Amino acid sequence: MSSIVFLNGDFCKEEDAKVSIFDRGYLFGDGIYEVVPVINGKVIDKAPFFERFEGSMSKIGLKAPFCKTEIITILDTLIAKNDIVEGGIYMQVTRGVAPREFYFPENTPTTFMAFTFKKEVINHPLAEIGVKVVSCADIRWKRRDIKSISLLGQVLAKEEVHQKGAYEGWMVEDGFVTEGTSSAAFIIKNGVIITRPLSHAILPSIRRKVLMEITHTHGIKVEERLFSIEEALNADEAFMASATVFLLPIIEIDGKPIGSGKPGEMVKKLRALYVEAALKEANA
Repeated sequence: MSSIVFLNGDFCKEEDAKVSIFDRGYLFGDGIYEVVPVINGKVIDKAPFFERFEGSMSKIGLKAPFCKTEIITILDTLIAKNDIVEGGIYMQVTRGVAPREFYFPENTPTTFMAFTFKKEVINHPLAEIGVKVVSCADIRWKRRDIKSISLLGQVLAKEEVHQKGAYEGWMVEDGFVTEGTSSAAFIIKNGVIITRPLSHAILPSIRRKVLMEITHTHGIKVEERLFSIEEALNADEAFMASATVFLLPIIEIDGKPIGSGKPGEMVKKLRALYVEAALKEANA
């Protein structure tokens, strides 16, 4: 059965959604994207989602063709039309269709599209057994705080991860972990969560933001600082966080076990708290 997508003001079957070869997203990767989780048929983490979406748009001089209310209506309609109970929505905005010149075109409408996908998030099958990670070089550009659709660096890293038989890669620059190829990176030592501070070097992860709020509420200590793969290997626990997995325990890095080599109790607790918060928002 064909899914329904949204493109430039219209809902249509996925096979009928067409974009010009002169779209700047296709020619230059000139655009931004977001992935938002859907739980119990509802978009969650709306506030941080819009904060990051608008931040990325502003940083590259783009303006959304729809307001917040209109975007939420679009996303809710896609959820209903595709019968999405649990999964996510991918949303993308590019600078639109124009002759191939590097400078910004004037008075060019943006291209706005969104589609849904189904995925088990709350009871993710890897949450109980954990995942394996390998380290890889971070070769991306210097403005990783922008959720750009230019993802060649991540594509190359993901292929390296795939070839090595791991689930995720932790990218390393100047001897320190930046983030995962498509997730935020965390380690735990003596009950303290350690994660890299926000900067142009990493994406401002929404899961990271929500988790920081949860840890503050529950009195769990967090240190925002750099850490290396070596320190991660000596950690008690490690985990990754992203939109459609929430938190997943990491049991191995570069073939070496983390802690006991099994999901630890702190990660289990943090994931349970995140799931609780997500369900509360979805059922509000």
